[in-house]
Amino acid sequence: MLVFISDLHLKDGTSGTSITPDAFRIFAERLKDQAYRASWRFGDSVYKPIEQIDLVLLGDVFDHIRSIKWLADENGNPVTIRPWDDPHSPEFIHKVQQINADTLTHNAEIFRVLREMSTGRRIELPPATSAGLPDLETDEKISVQVRIYIMTGNHDWMFAIPGEPYDQMRQTVIDAMGLANSSEPFPYRPFESEALAEVFAQHHVFARHGDEFDPMNYDAARGRAASSLGDALAVELLDRFPYDIQHQMGTELSPQFVEGLKELANVRPALVTPLWVGHLINRHTTTPAQAEEVKKTWNNLVKRFIRLDHVRSYDRLFKFDTVDALEGVLFISKELPFETINRFLGWVGEKLYSNKVSIAKHALQETAFKNRSAKYIVYGHTHFHEVVPLDSNYIRGELYNQYYMNSGTWHSYHDLTLKNPGKHKFVRTNVMTYLTFFKDDERKQHAFESWSGTLAVPGL
Repeated sequence: MLVFISDLHLKDGTSGTSITPDAFRIFAERLKDQAYRASWRFGDSVYKPIEQIDLVLLGDVFDHIRSIKWLADENGNPVTIRPWDDPHSPEFIHKVQQINADTLTHNAEIFRVLREMSTGRRIELPPATSAGLPDLETDEKISVQVRIYIMTGNHDWMFAIPGEPYDQMRQTVIDAMGLANSSEPFPYRPFESEALAEVFAQHHVFARHGDEFDPMNYDAARGRAASSLGDALAVELLDRFPYDIQHQMGTELSPQFVEGLKELANVRPALVTPLWVGHLINRHTTTPAQAEEVKKTWNNLVKRFIRLDHVRSYDRLFKFDTVDALEGVLFISKELPFETINRFLGWVGEKLYSNKVSIAKHALQETAFKNRSAKYIVYGHTHFHEVVPLDSNYIRGELYNQYYMNSGTWHSYHDLTLKNPGKHKFVRTNVMTYLTFFKDDERKQHAFESWSGTLAVPGL
């Protein structure tokens, strides 16, 4: 039994909200139920408890990019080190280690649940009787060990950097979560881990995070263990904006307004973040003068962002690219309201990405799909759960179906309402997705299950 979750984006508590420990307790209960069902075998419906579950955390488990510590130290003093600087410099290593330690502390209860799962203390099954049925009368239980593996994505790429300081950092994560990984660089692709490659082959699966198909968040020239343009956007706009507003206008604005700005990265669709600011302005009785000051701060940050050497390195001559789009936002935002900025962003999104969240088409180009070594191509990254049939053939007289699946996310989201989006109305929910694959005769030969749920947030 193989399970995938991804895009947890666990942070150090300095910017935005993460998923709560309750989600992991619920997940452990769901895994227990799936393990019980997987123990019913094909044929004579014989019950035989499974012995092990492999759980793969498919990238962006941590979000070490989304930390205010890239902007200021613990005393509030500005810092100059950034995610796109030399990852082997002492300053960079110290910063990442600090963020990692604080993330482990901030999410200690989550990691405790995972660690208990890895040692068999969370998932227990009834033993089988001699007749091949579950013995529900006995107090005896069979512990099912969960082997937990991490693969890296675009927000936790630091875990793929080689070197002793990073080995030490990885070991702290292994100990906290009960991982089956070694302290060597966490894999980005499955063939980088012999154990993962074997597990995937047993379940006819090929999986990776999927950020390679996102030009904003992956740079092929820099490689998998390096910063992207998206990192600069996260640090210098999404995180710096609420940070600067709090320091410039914190005494004038309500705490709810300032905290709301920290949720910019949790707004969906992502291109309507200016409307989120408008929503906060309307909801928290911000005066016209204060609203103009907020807008002025945003404009100054965009100008500063565009001038960053790291950002300019992505500007291509004679080609409309992401940097040109951002420059366009800067130009029109000088005079126009947030609503107009939003309409322009929608146009930019259509030109650059056709506003499509799905990356299913890339699964058709995977070698594992083409040579039929995998029935299931699994990505994360988009936060958009999907199950897409790719192909269906008869091979040696047996039906061979192939699918693309996306593992979605575990996250809190503020979604723009369909009715009157210009009114700046958002609704918050918590979402959670996981994929499960069965091998051999598990689950009476049902090959997979896919679950995605949404939990309403009370009072919001």
